[in-house]
Amino acid sequence: MANVVIVGAQWGDEGKGKVVDIYTEHAEYVVRYQGGNNAGHTLVVGDQKTILHLIPSGILHPGKRCIIGNGVVLDPKIFLNEIEGLKNKGYLQDDNQLVLDSNLHIIMPWHKAIDLAREKNADRKIGTTGRGIGPAYEDKIGRRGIRLSDLTRPEVFRRKLKQVLPEKNFLLEHFFQEAVLDAEQVFDEYSGYARQIEKYLGSCSTLLNQAISSGENILFEGAQGTMLDIDHGTYPFVTSSSTCTGGVCTGTGVAPRHIDAVIGIAKAYCTRVGEGPFPTELHDEMGENLRNAGHEFGSTTGRPRRCGWFDVVAVREAVRLNGMSGLAITKLDVLNDLESIKVCTGYAYRGQLLEEFPRDAEILHDCKPVYEEFEGWMSDLSGVTQTDHLPQAAKDYLKKLEELVGCPIVLVSVGPRRDQTMQVTNPFLDS
Repeated sequence: MANVVIVGAQWGDEGKGKVVDIYTEHAEYVVRYQGGNNAGHTLVVGDQKTILHLIPSGILHPGKRCIIGNGVVLDPKIFLNEIEGLKNKGYLQDDNQLVLDSNLHIIMPWHKAIDLAREKNADRKIGTTGRGIGPAYEDKIGRRGIRLSDLTRPEVFRRKLKQVLPEKNFLLEHFFQEAVLDAEQVFDEYSGYARQIEKYLGSCSTLLNQAISSGENILFEGAQGTMLDIDHGTYPFVTSSSTCTGGVCTGTGVAPRHIDAVIGIAKAYCTRVGEGPFPTELHDEMGENLRNAGHEFGSTTGRPRRCGWFDVVAVREAVRLNGMSGLAITKLDVLNDLESIKVCTGYAYRGQLLEEFPRDAEILHDCKPVYEEFEGWMSDLSGVTQTDHLPQAAKDYLKKLEELVGCPIVLVSVGPRRDQTMQVTNPFLDS
């Protein structure tokens, strides 16, 4: 038995979906534990590409139970559209394959309206996706959120709507000068969603703890990345949930002692979407080359991603925060044509070398990267199937990353397909 967590080691978009898809073969349950449809996992099976925003990536494997835990905030319209898209492609033929925790919170229309209005009027933009994720978590913490179990009970939903909506409409109308929402229209629309979703309701914590007692394997799928964690990321340029390993426990009801391995995912370079400090960002032709070679455009928003060199300081911090037992390196092939490759090994701040990651975004913004340069391999890696067959320069690069971040590399990806993945060790088979 093994329970494995997949977590982003950078600023998100590291290729977690593909790694989850690979590891799902060895798990009975795949669980999403935080975030909302601000995440986007792109999966390629054969020649077919599938983008998932809420449903765990394991859904592409028949017979696997996929659970969306209580730590997620759910947009029911997006969720139902995602189900329709999966069914149209031949997936999710058995509805029992998918479970929603009844305690997860619902993204309501006022959350999206407030999210967009705030960003539009902000002097200093956060770079939010505008999907309502932050305001939904605000209401959760403020104890005025609407949970899935509320949505499926009309009398409870109507009562909560009556309590919450007047305050939201006042804020929209008088503070943001935006249109107000009609209570009956919201009730009718979301009650309709509830009737379609009700068959997926269950208890995440109960199911998973029963699975653990039965000796079944569980794979926990994180969204975003460590550097966007609400507590440990580059605050305030972060997401609104706990993206680190600790979010697994609060977002699913599974105790820490049941986590056996944590696999961090990092690109062979680095990207970031939205605003906030990014020390290794490249504003030149090299940055554009990485963006084009890596097809670095957000799967949720379509926004071009900011690109830069691999940041050892940030990934080493992610290794520490998450207690990573292994690191998966994705998109190594994007560096195929480079004669030389840089790696950030430290930060220079006001004339001093910082070897630790500064938790203050203002300090990080003023940090200058200190680079070490490596020889490129100048060859196509897309057909390599074993790490032993990689060019020596690629082996040297990976070995140096492993040494610098202090975590063994357990998987290397050289393309988007399943068969373009090399596993050094597997946390389910080698635990």
